[in-house]
Amino acid sequence: MHDEQIAEHGGLSGLRDANALETSLARPLDKAAHGETDIFVFAAAYLYAIVRNHPFKDGNKRTGYLAAFTFLYINRYVINADNAQVIAFILDVAAGVIDEEGATRVLRDFSIALNPSP
Repeated sequence: MHDEQIAEHGGLSGLRDANALETSLARPLDKAAHGETDIFVFAAAYLYAIVRNHPFKDGNKRTGYLAAFTFLYINRYVINADNAQVIAFILDVAAGVIDEEGATRVLRDFSIALNPSP
């Protein structure tokens, strides 16, 4: 996912901190292990951890957003926001203006359910 974003949009490739990536990917799993069931909490955990832990040399904000977007899509939701809203949201997460709980609220507010399969 990260490498595809770098190839498409540019930037430095490569991992900056393997432990930070492992921790970021484990965050939603840890929440599930402690009884959490809200998919928006899990999506926000992916987004927040990747953006804030900065595991890659470049593209952490893009990768964090794409991880959340993909997780929600797999769970039959899409983010329904314009580019300016998404960019402002991700930059606020990166700057620490929006915390993980706030990211959960924003993702919930911006998301719409896909039609169920027939």
